[in-house]
Amino acid sequence: MKKAKSKYEIFREKIKIILYGTNTILGRMFDLVLLGLILLSVILIMMETVQGINQKYHYQLFICEWVITIFFTIEYILRIISIQKPIKYVFSFYGIIDLLAVLPMYLSIFFPGASILSIVRALRFFRLFKILHIPQISHQSIQLREAIEASKEKILVFIYFVLISTIIIGSIMYLVEGRTSGFTSIPMSIYWTIVTLTTVGYGDISPQTPLGQFIAALVMILGYGIIAVPTGIVTAEFAKSSLKNNAVGTKKTCKKCNSQVHFDSAKYCYQCGTELPAN
Repeated sequence: MKKAKSKYEIFREKIKIILYGTNTILGRMFDLVLLGLILLSVILIMMETVQGINQKYHYQLFICEWVITIFFTIEYILRIISIQKPIKYVFSFYGIIDLLAVLPMYLSIFFPGASILSIVRALRFFRLFKILHIPQISHQSIQLREAIEASKEKILVFIYFVLISTIIIGSIMYLVEGRTSGFTSIPMSIYWTIVTLTTVGYGDISPQTPLGQFIAALVMILGYGIIAVPTGIVTAEFAKSSLKNNAVGTKKTCKKCNSQVHFDSAKYCYQCGTELPAN
C-alpha cells in the first residue's frame, strides 16, 4: 500500500512547482515577479548613489531594499528545502548567485556601505534564458559555453605569457625612464605597461626619453595584437562547436582522421582538410 504524503512533502512539491516549474502558470508568474524585483532592486541601488535622491528618499530606499532582500532570502531558503539535493543547488552557479544577492544587505549591518554590493543581483538576470525557453538563444548560449571551455587552456597560457611580458617590459621601462619620469618602482612601471598594453592610456605616467617613447610605441602596437588573440581563440572554438552542433548525420567519414561529423554538402574535412568521399 502506497504511503500517503505528509503535509510537509505536499508543501515541498507545491513550492518546487512554483520555483522551478517554468512551464506552469504559477511558475512563470513567479519568475516574472522575480525578474521585476531584481530590476527594481538594481534601480534602487543605483538611485541610492545619487546624492540628491538619497538625501530626500533615503528612508524609503532603505525600507524597499530590505523588503526585497527578505523576499530573496525566503526564496533562497525555499529553493533549498524544496529539492532533493540541496547541496547541489547551494554550490551551483545559480545557487551561488542567489546567495550573493542577499549577503550584502546583511553584511551592511556590520560594515556600513556594503549594501552597494547588492548590485550583484543583476547577475540573476541570467535566469531570463531559462525562463524564456527560446531555442535559438539556448542553442547559442550552449555553443558559447562550449567554446569558452574548449579554449580556456589556451587563454590561460596566453594570460601567463602576457603577465611575464608585462614584468619584463615594466622592468625595462624602470631602468630606461627612472624615477624622474614617474616610473618610481617596478610595480608602478608594470602598472604603466598594463595600461598601455590594453590601449587604455590614462596618461598619469608617460615616458620622456626617446628610447622610452620608442618602447612605448612598440608596446601600444603589441597591445592591439594582444586584444585580438583571445578573441580569435574563442571565435575559432565557437565556429568549431557550431559546425559540430549543426552538422547533419554522419554520412561522410574522413579517410585520414576518421572524423564523422560533417555537413552533407561538405567537400573537405573540417578537421584535417582532406577531400571527403561523395555521397
